[in-house]
Amino acid sequence: MAEKAKQQQPRFAFSFPVAVVVSAIAYIYFSTVFVFIDRWLGLFSSPGIVNAAVFTAIAIMSLVCYRAAISTDPGRVPATYTPDIEDNTTPLHEIKRKGGDLRFCQKCSHYKPPRAHHCRVCKRCVLRMDHHCIWINNCVGHANYKIFFIFVTYAAIACIYSMVLLVGSLAYDGLPDDESNGGSYRTVYVVSVILLAPLSISLCVLLGWHIYLILHNKTTIELCWQYYEGVRALWLQEKGGSIYKHPYDLGPYDNLTSVLGPNILSWLWPTANHIGSGLRFRTVYDVTKGASTSK
Repeated sequence: MAEKAKQQQPRFAFSFPVAVVVSAIAYIYFSTVFVFIDRWLGLFSSPGIVNAAVFTAIAIMSLVCYRAAISTDPGRVPATYTPDIEDNTTPLHEIKRKGGDLRFCQKCSHYKPPRAHHCRVCKRCVLRMDHHCIWINNCVGHANYKIFFIFVTYAAIACIYSMVLLVGSLAYDGLPDDESNGGSYRTVYVVSVILLAPLSISLCVLLGWHIYLILHNKTTIELCWQYYEGVRALWLQEKGGSIYKHPYDLGPYDNLTSVLGPNILSWLWPTANHIGSGLRFRTVYDVTKGASTSK
């Protein structure tokens, strides 16, 4: 219970990037519903009501996931954590390439579990750290990675949906040219194009990037920086001269369910009850050992 309480600590400190994101979500929502849908389909027509309801649901889920990504602690290393290199049930440890010592954080004064890294912004070690995101004023790590991923998913869908409605509205009615309210509508369209076009592209690229990471069970640090701390995996039973490969890649399906959960109905909901402690992760050696035991 204490650990769960730590993982749900709301953050009330003002953050300018967070304010920018919330403002962008609000602007996109109101312009989409009350301008694009209203001028193209009619807000009180059947197609207008359906599209407004669907877009509202997506916007609400984006906000729910965004708040959860901000307020959920990404995962703390317990002060009492000490790796047991003699434990045969833990076939993998991570060591420094130079010297071969177990990873130890000098700033936090404790050992680092596998895939944990020290965040210079948060000034602490984060379990299964992916990166520090200024847009959520938080690290993306073990406990909130799924939440961050589905927020990006909903945000990308919302932006693309809004772009479709914007284009449809322009194709149907064109830019307003009457002087009474045409100027304000024209401003809404121009600002929306400037905001939505780069945002849609950026979110789609970010979504594709994290889909790739999930399917290969890697983090941004592991893929881009190749363990920037000079870290490699050490297997207790490995033979000399073994070629290194990513030990956490269990195959696309197992990689996907390890992040999103075994129940497909919960994949797009910001819960992460399946993730475990974050101090140990399944590896290909666990799978191999289980297969050989079952024979």
